[in-house]
Amino acid sequence: MKLAYFVHDLTDPAVARRVRMLRAGGAEPVVLGFRREPGPPEAIEDAPAIDLGRTYDARLSHRAAKTVLAALGAARLREHLRGAEVVMARTLEMLAIAQAARAMSGARARLVYECLDIHRLMLSRGAKGRALRAAERALMRRADLLAVSSPAFLDAYFEPVQGVGRVIRIETLLIENKVVELEPDVKAPSLGLPAGPPWRIGWMGAIRCRKSLAILTDLARRRPDLVEVRIHGRPAYSEFDDFDGQVAALPNLTFGGGYRARDLPRLYGEVHFAWAIDFMEEGLNSAWLLPNRLYEASRHGAVPIALGGVQTGRYLHDLGIGVRLDRAEDLEAALEALTPRAYAALRNDLDAVPLHTFVADAADCRDLVDSLAGRSGSFVSPEASFRGAGNLAAKGLAQPEHYPGEAV
Repeated sequence: MKLAYFVHDLTDPAVARRVRMLRAGGAEPVVLGFRREPGPPEAIEDAPAIDLGRTYDARLSHRAAKTVLAALGAARLREHLRGAEVVMARTLEMLAIAQAARAMSGARARLVYECLDIHRLMLSRGAKGRALRAAERALMRRADLLAVSSPAFLDAYFEPVQGVGRVIRIETLLIENKVVELEPDVKAPSLGLPAGPPWRIGWMGAIRCRKSLAILTDLARRRPDLVEVRIHGRPAYSEFDDFDGQVAALPNLTFGGGYRARDLPRLYGEVHFAWAIDFMEEGLNSAWLLPNRLYEASRHGAVPIALGGVQTGRYLHDLGIGVRLDRAEDLEAALEALTPRAYAALRNDLDAVPLHTFVADAADCRDLVDSLAGRSGSFVSPEASFRGAGNLAAKGLAQPEHYPGEAV
C-alpha cells in the first residue's frame, strides 16, 4: 500500500519512528514535509523524503506563510501521490497541504489527520483561534480518519469544541506513542544503580518546558546531596532565556545532546526516574497529552514522575506505577522520604506491567496500517479503555469553556 505522509519536520525523530511503523506494517510511504534543520534528509527509514523547505520554532507567521505557499503550489506534488491509497498529515498545517495536494492530483486516497498536540492558539477565544478552529473543522469534514495520541484530546477538545462525533462525522483512532520494537525482548534489566541518593532524574526528548527546567535546576542547586539531573534531546531554545547557561552552572545537572532510538536503553538505564511533567501549555495540551517519554521510560526501567491530576498521571494510576505528585514542588519531599526499599518496590511495580503496554510490535504495525487504510484491524490498545465517556470533571482533567456563537 502506497502512503503519502505529510509531516511538519522531516528531521523529527518521532517522524522516523512513525515511518518505521508504517513500513513494518506493509505500507510503502513517501514522506513530504518541512524541516527544522539546515539540511534535508534524502530518506527517512529508507522511505524517500521530499523537502518542502525550512521552517523555525516559534515563528508561526513564517510557518503560516510557508504553509499557504505549499498548499497553493501543491499541484507539483501530484507525482508523489500517484497510486497512493492513503494520504496522512501530521499536524493541521500539513493537513491543509495534504488536502490541497490530494485535490489537485485527483487522488481518491483516504485522508488521515494525525494530531499529536493541541496548540494553545487552537483554544484562543480571539480572531486567530476562531479562524484556526474553523479551518480545522472544514478540513476534518474532508478527512476520513482522525488519529490522536491521547484519548484526552478527543474528550477535551475534538468532541466538545470541534463537534467530532456530533456534527463532524469522522472515524477516530488512538495511536499511543509506544516504543517500536518489531521483536520485543525481555523487560529492561537493572543496571546496578545505587538505590539511594543522590537520585538521578532523566529528562529526555523534546525539551521545551521553561517551568520544568526552573524546577529541576532549583532543586539541583539547593540539594546536590539529593538529586542529579540528566537531560538528553532537542531543546527548543526559543522557549528558554539561556538554556545552555542554566545547565552549565550546575555540576549535578548535565545536558547530553541528542540521541537515537538505540541509545534509549542506556540513557534510561543510567537514571532512577524519568521526568514526565510538562507545563508548556499548562491546563490545556500539557494536561491532556501522553508523551513519548512516558512509554520510553516505562519500557526501559526508569520510574516516571508525573502530576496526578493530568492524563499522564491517570495513565500511571490505572497501571499502578510511577510517582504521582499533587504539585511538582512536592518532588523534594517525595525524594527525601524515599528509601532504597521503597524505590525497589516502585521498580518491581513497573516490571510487573506487560511489555506490550509500552511497546508496539510487528503485529501492531500491521494493525495500524490496516486501520489507516480502512481495512479490518484496530490499533486502540486495551489500556485505552479508561477513556470512557467525556466526563472530564470526574477524571480531574481541565475542560475548555464553551465557545459561544461558533458554528460547528
